[in-house]
Amino acid sequence: NPPEIESIEHEQEQVLLDSNLEADEHAFFQLGSTALSHDHNLLAWTVDTEGDERYRLNIRNLHDGSQQDAVVTDIAPSVVWSCDASCFFYVRVDASWRPFQVWRHDIGSEGPDELVFEEPDERYFVGIGSTLSEKFLMISVGSKITSELRYVPSDAPRSEFQIVWPRETGVEYFADHLVIGGRDHWVFLHNKSHPNFELTVSPVDSPTESITILTGSDSIRLDDLDVTEKYVYLSFRSDALPRVGVMAVTEDGLGPMSVISTEAELTAYGVGAGSEPNPKYVRLATSSFVEPAKIFDFDPETGETFLRKQGEVLGKFDADEYLQERLWVTAEDGTRVPVSIVARRDTPRDGTAPALLYGYGSYEVSLDPGFSIPRLSLLDRGFVFAIAHVRGGGELGRFWYDNGKLLHKKNTFTDFVACARALVTEGWTSADRLVAEGGSAGGLLVGAALNLAPDAFCGIVADVPFVDPLTSILDPELPLTVIEWDEWGNPLAEASVYEYMKSYSPYENVAPRSYPAVLAVTSLNDTRVLYVEPAKWIARLREVATDGGPFLLKTEMSAGHGGVSGRYAAWRERAWELSWIIDVCRGGPSRNPRIT
Repeated sequence: NPPEIESIEHEQEQVLLDSNLEADEHAFFQLGSTALSHDHNLLAWTVDTEGDERYRLNIRNLHDGSQQDAVVTDIAPSVVWSCDASCFFYVRVDASWRPFQVWRHDIGSEGPDELVFEEPDERYFVGIGSTLSEKFLMISVGSKITSELRYVPSDAPRSEFQIVWPRETGVEYFADHLVIGGRDHWVFLHNKSHPNFELTVSPVDSPTESITILTGSDSIRLDDLDVTEKYVYLSFRSDALPRVGVMAVTEDGLGPMSVISTEAELTAYGVGAGSEPNPKYVRLATSSFVEPAKIFDFDPETGETFLRKQGEVLGKFDADEYLQERLWVTAEDGTRVPVSIVARRDTPRDGTAPALLYGYGSYEVSLDPGFSIPRLSLLDRGFVFAIAHVRGGGELGRFWYDNGKLLHKKNTFTDFVACARALVTEGWTSADRLVAEGGSAGGLLVGAALNLAPDAFCGIVADVPFVDPLTSILDPELPLTVIEWDEWGNPLAEASVYEYMKSYSPYENVAPRSYPAVLAVTSLNDTRVLYVEPAKWIARLREVATDGGPFLLKTEMSAGHGGVSGRYAAWRERAWELSWIIDVCRGGPSRNPRIT
């Protein structure tokens, strides 16, 4: 039996912030972050009510309920308090939406806020936070390939920020604070010696005294750290799945790592965000394609896990009626690409089932196992759902990412087409019943795949799709362009990059041929992928395609890159897209009477 958890009487509860009430008067509402002062008197919170990712900061007095609105505006979402609650720090964005300055706001002061840091290089984004121990406030500075941290004691917030590790081009690192043998240390993950990162510790007052705890591995990607007083939790990737290990803090450093046991195949493990420096339990979560996520408390002293909660599905649901499996596909150049598949166990393997193939493949983003209630609507109609873990993502480590970016970007698209073909070859579906879907950079993926193999799909869904990349990356005045050069290359400086991007751009490569049905969904206030990109793309398809379609554009008028706000609105939006997918795959009752 799990340990008892002390219950809280309703009379003891205090609602600090109710986003539902705050959102009532807005067509769009996105809570950025919340920060409670250490004396528990003040709550700072940031909000975006347009969808353009420019936030304003409000402060609420938790004793008398009074509130100061728009204390600062046009900022990034993050905010952090000093230990004595005398001030807080926030980040401003420039005209291109780049977070580039850290400012300090002194509570009760009538003077202007003070600029404490500014990053002039447009390739770098700036952030603000603190160590879990709360001993240090941290400024993070990072490009796509280089990072730097600066720190100041949180009880001396007006001191000058010091550099943890000076930036070196191509070296990424992040660090947290840990006391070892009574001495302050940094615990680092960095890629200076290996692309998949290694784990080291160094004294804060003597960072050159570095001790390597875990060396880099070609098969294991070290992802993240969660540091408590007695234990360090390491998130890593192995066999294209996220895992968690734990190491005890000793007088000399860190003990050996124990891997927290996994439940089953295609199950992802993750560590919940820590809020206490010395917790009795650490929150863990597991997720898979076939059952709702589970939340556990992990006792590092005994190695026991206690199930605290599992997601619920209303109505009739039995996880045993569904299957999940991993298919390995041989790509154009011989590389083996993993594909995750989920379906009902009674789904036929004779090519008659409709299917939805999803992909992303950029920025080292990994598409890990996860449960989806809306997806059940497809699965129960006989659909197969698959995820193509193509190069450019991070599922198989930094090498997997590097071989799907810059002048290797086309691997992302050919991998996806190979995965689509394999689903047909393996009998999961047929080309006239297969829809491809991707959003943002995933929209670029499905748009490029559409030009490479229009016969491989019966439909394409592209959400806020990056389908005119060359035009956008050529304009350094657009939001986010300069920092993106490390991901895509700089076509302004290199002719080879220009020609390469032009050769795969979905918009540039629409040709006179038959195309399947295409649905592009965009948002008017999207600052990451401007709505003009899908608008141009759909117009081009309508103009050039010899037949096929239809080619549809749906524009949300009060939304940003993440789509509409509010879960009910999001559900309606997803239901609308699923209806379109079902209709395209149905192709008329005579073609596929199984779909209802």
